[in-house]
Amino acid sequence: MLWLLLFTPLLGSALCGALHFAALRAGSAHGDDDQGHDSHGPDSRGEPGHRNGDWKNLAGLVACAAMALALGLSAWTWLTLFRAPLTLALESSAWHWIDAGSFSIELTLVADRLSSVMLLVITGVGFLIHVYSLGYMESDPGKAKFFAYLNLFVFAMLVLVLSSNLLGLFVGWEGVGLCSYLLIGFWYQKGWPAEAAQKAFVVNRIGDACFLLGSFLLLRLFGTLDLSAIAGANFHQLGAKSGEIALAALLLFGGACGKSAQFPLFTWLPDAMAGPTPVSALIHAATMVTAGVYLVLRLNPLFAAAPAVLFAIGCVGALTALIGASTALLQRDIKKVLAYSTVSQLGYMFLGLSAGAWSAALFHLVTHAFFKGLLFLGSGSVIHGMHDEQDMYKMGGLRRAMPRTYWTFCAGAAALSGLPLLSGFFSKDEILARNFAAGGFHVLLWVVGVFTAALTAFYTWRMVALTFHGEPRYDASHVHPHESPAVMTVPLVILAVLSLAGGLLNLPHVSPLWASGLEHWLEPVTRAGDEILWRAGEHGAAPHLADGAEWLLLGFGACLAAFFAHRGYHGYKHGHARDQALENGQPRLAAFLREAWKIDRAYTERVVAPLNEGARVLASEVDQRGIDGLVNGAGSLARALGMRLRALSDGQVKGYAIWMGAGAAGLSLLWMVL
Repeated sequence: MLWLLLFTPLLGSALCGALHFAALRAGSAHGDDDQGHDSHGPDSRGEPGHRNGDWKNLAGLVACAAMALALGLSAWTWLTLFRAPLTLALESSAWHWIDAGSFSIELTLVADRLSSVMLLVITGVGFLIHVYSLGYMESDPGKAKFFAYLNLFVFAMLVLVLSSNLLGLFVGWEGVGLCSYLLIGFWYQKGWPAEAAQKAFVVNRIGDACFLLGSFLLLRLFGTLDLSAIAGANFHQLGAKSGEIALAALLLFGGACGKSAQFPLFTWLPDAMAGPTPVSALIHAATMVTAGVYLVLRLNPLFAAAPAVLFAIGCVGALTALIGASTALLQRDIKKVLAYSTVSQLGYMFLGLSAGAWSAALFHLVTHAFFKGLLFLGSGSVIHGMHDEQDMYKMGGLRRAMPRTYWTFCAGAAALSGLPLLSGFFSKDEILARNFAAGGFHVLLWVVGVFTAALTAFYTWRMVALTFHGEPRYDASHVHPHESPAVMTVPLVILAVLSLAGGLLNLPHVSPLWASGLEHWLEPVTRAGDEILWRAGEHGAAPHLADGAEWLLLGFGACLAAFFAHRGYHGYKHGHARDQALENGQPRLAAFLREAWKIDRAYTERVVAPLNEGARVLASEVDQRGIDGLVNGAGSLARALGMRLRALSDGQVKGYAIWMGAGAAGLSLLWMVL
């Protein structure tokens, strides 16, 4: 069944690809042009376009059917593990993939309690995004190709989470990188999506190089790349190799920084919104960016054996969370607000991992998939209803024209900002509480996390106010906002319910209802990491807050979120005058925040520009003038000498005799000298 689960979206991708080529052939037969249409606006290409639309609509249905089957199989996998608590994993082997002496790799799929949760997130949220895409991409000429890429993306992510070894995981790791390149640059005709896709691809190669180096080092240490063997190793007997273990963990985290957009490799993710909005939702919520978090969770004993690296992960996560949240404060593009929010929330997940709060990090990953998927799809509904407008300064008052989008968007915003009793409130506060309980320098990370939470509540409700409240700021004579069709709003409603109720998955310890459900579910996977971390650490046991302290932190988090959400909403419900005041009063600070602390600009000026200049010099000066000039100069010299010698061949016997005599005299003189 695991193989069927894995290959269902791959088969869907292949069928969608075949339908795309069928549509191209039909369009060619009717003289229909498949180029130049890069929006989801109405199709005005006439009857041939409608005939081609049959193939494209069928591709969308095939892709959604493949995702529905994958979701059903994922649910079956979870239920199998739930009904058989003694069964820690489902395993299905195919054949020996690599067999070289003592090193061997089997092509094996494994579904345990961690991967079963990931499967439900990937296929569940992915299915809703596929259904939403039926409406969003309705009239796009590349609709069949889009669904082929979307199914392929899910297949690559399933390979990543089901592989039993690091090599198979790396295949999925590279697969999601390839699919992100294809989908971010889907509307390449516009120009900048192609550049954004290239940027994502190149930045991720840096992280991938770290991943490979870390894998090679693990192979040297353990003689295997099997994930269960590495996680089950006796790290206490490897104390002499603690430096190599720490280096391997650090390198693998470098790979995670690329995929999960952590400092300093986060700059690609905000630009990833260049693709269609469903792509942004899939990348930011359910697939690619969760890969780095999953990697650390999967190898939690390895990272627990390197506490210094684990704390460094927390520092990077806290810094990334702060950069993302502060940058989202002044963004005008609704999708860019959400993109930087994703960067920030991913930092929260790594902040949880650094404190050994494995289940809290996974909990936030799941709730984030719900509310961030909802918010991205909600923003797509706004863009769809506003005829491709993404600038919030040109919106306002949309709640009357888009009531379903508005209320579902508010549900996602409430969860993201951590308002009390919603999913984001419980997952965020558990991460903060575990860092506070860890003590020491983790308290400083807690302070950064609390400040970031305040910024999150502020920019989230600023976004809601600018988009849906106040007087309309768009040109009503040209823009006519309207609600999206049911195929787009029904997924929003489902995700809204999950965003509101998702906190029930892992209620805090002080809850009078069932508590720590996800933590207990994940215990077989995290038990080894907990034993290593807390037995070797300074606490001797996992830190635990008293009930009173936990209630106090929960109350503090609730008040903080409510206060700054109120400030963000009321500060912008009448427009963007506060932003303009900051721009006029402190332009340097505004530019610093708006441009993500100018980190991307620094890369452009100090890395990209010198490399481009070096490439230009190599191409024009060294290659064309130097190498080509030398080769062409040698040819020109030979040609010139040939022309001069040809002039001497005038057919006169007397001239030939003179030259022969001169040559003979020269040779005689040379003979005498030598």
